[in-house]
Amino acid sequence: MASTTLTVWKFPTPEGAQQAESVLLALQKEQLIQVHDAAVVTWREDAKKPKTQQLNSLTGAGALSGTFWGMLFGLLFFVPLLGAAVGAAAGAIGGSLSDVGIDDQFIDGVKSEVKPGTSALFLLSSDAVVERVRNAFPGGQAQLVRSNLSGTQEQQLREVFAA
Repeated sequence: MASTTLTVWKFPTPEGAQQAESVLLALQKEQLIQVHDAAVVTWREDAKKPKTQQLNSLTGAGALSGTFWGMLFGLLFFVPLLGAAVGAAAGAIGGSLSDVGIDDQFIDGVKSEVKPGTSALFLLSSDAVVERVRNAFPGGQAQLVRSNLSGTQEQQLREVFAA
C-alpha cells in the first residue's frame, strides 16, 4: 500500500468541494483512489468565516477523529469543526502536525488561497490513479493548493492536474 497523502483542493465556488464528494465516491468504488478521510471548507461570499464538515460517507474504518479536523481548521481559519476546542495546546499540536508535513508554509498557503466565495476539499488518501482522478474533475474545477508530498512529488501532481 502506498503512503497516505494529505492534499488540499480549492474550488472556485462555495459548493464545489461539497460536490466533489460524489465524484470521490464513484472513484473509490472503481478502486481508483482509497479515501481514508475527507473534510470540506465552504466559504460563502457574504460569510465572515467558513463552515467546515467532515465527509462521513467517504471515511473508512481508519478515519481521523473530528478533533483532528477541528484542530487543523482551528489553526487555519480559527473555526473548530464539531465544537473541538482550540486552546493552549494549539502550539504543541502545530509542532506535531509539522512532523507529517503540515507546517507554517502549508498553513499559510491554504490561508492565502481559501477565501470568501470559494471552497476546499481536505483529502487524506492513498493509491490514487492520478490521471483518472484528474479526468473526473473536468474544466480545472479542482486546483491543488497544498500537499504533504515531497516538492518533486507535489510538482508532478500539479503538472498532471494542469494538463
